[in-house]
Amino acid sequence: MTHEHTPDTTDFLSQEFWDERYRSATAVWSGNPNPRLVEQIADVTPGSALDIGSGEGADAIWLATRGWNVTGVDVSTVALDRAAARAAEAGADVADRTTWEQADILSWEPPARRFDLVSAHFMHLPGPARESLHRRLAGAVRPGGRLLIVGHHPSDLETSVGRPNVPDMLFTPETVAAVLDPAEWAILMSAVLSREALDPDGRPVTIHDTVLHAVRRA
Repeated sequence: MTHEHTPDTTDFLSQEFWDERYRSATAVWSGNPNPRLVEQIADVTPGSALDIGSGEGADAIWLATRGWNVTGVDVSTVALDRAAARAAEAGADVADRTTWEQADILSWEPPARRFDLVSAHFMHLPGPARESLHRRLAGAVRPGGRLLIVGHHPSDLETSVGRPNVPDMLFTPETVAAVLDPAEWAILMSAVLSREALDPDGRPVTIHDTVLHAVRRA
């Protein structure tokens, strides 16, 4: 079992890193919405949504096709331009329901209590920065709204899937829940869910997602 080399996390978080990553291919991701988003939100009444780390726009576009008004936020202007183009390709209704914003999530402050859904999938930051981000994202959820945070579980480092060897950037459901005041939040799901994937050599491997889905008490 081998892991990727330890990256420079400062570079990993920069706009330059992600712009170059997106320029490297016409499509970095599959174009499909994250499966945990679909599982958790498909039956939720649409409203306003904030998609953090929106990338090429698959999650935001999926939400918009279901009637959500979505703000997608990403550090990469290359990704955001691609997302806007794909939203336009999906039709005028989808394009009209999506807004794209470039921001450095290490310092960006979302509007307080504005959104019915705040969703962040696979946003991996060093511990203190991640805790700060999760607190700010929770603060953007209006009463009755939902917070959905999904990430790679630390157990993935014990597989051949090839996660960056930075344990502090992976997290558990308990880590996310710890930033939420139980008096203000009801936890709908706090779990580690498995799914099948292929490692860099094309071998099947079971990986694990951290899922925290909570609703802000009205």
